[in-house]
Amino acid sequence: MPHWECAIEGDTDRFDRVEDLIIHQATEHDRIECQVCGTVLPDGYFAIRHAFDEHSRAEYVRAYDATSDEVRRREKVKEAIEENADINEVIDRLEGNGRTA
Repeated sequence: MPHWECAIEGDTDRFDRVEDLIIHQATEHDRIECQVCGTVLPDGYFAIRHAFDEHSRAEYVRAYDATSDEVRRREKVKEAIEENADINEVIDRLEGNGRTA
């Protein structure tokens, strides 16, 4: 049973592989603008990664009016994806190199 759910704007699409989820988020959903720095990037994993790798928790909380529970939830999502995903495969696929597992 697929266990990776998109969850962007109520999207309930599910995927067996986390790499397929990330590709879906990057290609099937609109890009968003970071409320901290204005960078435009894919919604979902890439937005979460950007927010927590490029900005402090305090900046994120202020810009998104986020609660500590919302921050922890996104940190857990980022951690789970990074523990399971082959990010190099995702990048190759997004760049059109077509590599899949």
